[in-house]
Amino acid sequence: MNSDRGYFRPEQAREVARAFRECGVDYMFIGKSGAILLGYPAATQDVDLFVRKSVENGHRIVDALGRLEFEIDEQTAKEIISGKDFVQLKNGPFDLDLVFAPDGIPSFDEAKQRMHVIEGYPVASLRDIIASKRASNRKKDRLDLDLLEKFRLEFEKNLRGEPRSAVEIALEKTKEEAE
Repeated sequence: MNSDRGYFRPEQAREVARAFRECGVDYMFIGKSGAILLGYPAATQDVDLFVRKSVENGHRIVDALGRLEFEIDEQTAKEIISGKDFVQLKNGPFDLDLVFAPDGIPSFDEAKQRMHVIEGYPVASLRDIIASKRASNRKKDRLDLDLLEKFRLEFEKNLRGEPRSAVEIALEKTKEEAE
């Protein structure tokens, strides 16, 4: 496991997804890391996870975090198992936030019905990610809202399979060829 700190990287998502799948954790990526997994062009410094609040899921989370080489002390384990609203972990290979009750999202079950599974990653819907950022009302989240809304419109248009103009397709192909 790469212990290089810094910005969220796809390897971190793969590591989390593998460990959480092996341990049977009920979760989804949320926040900017979730948006990035959906294709949002941005950077973030941590992995944000919306996790189901239950004692059983809490035990599975603790097990999965051990597999990811996070150092979980007794107090932190109790917070995770009891489903404390927000648990921030900075004592592992990367920064990880466990969110049991994100602002702006009424329930895990409702969010799970709307989530996307992208390349095996369960990711909250962009509408839920945006609702959570809006409800948190943090300055750094307010800065992202306009761009996230524009990205959401394009993302949802592509999900519906709406036809794109020849100009859009040509620009995309030109950009891909240039890379």
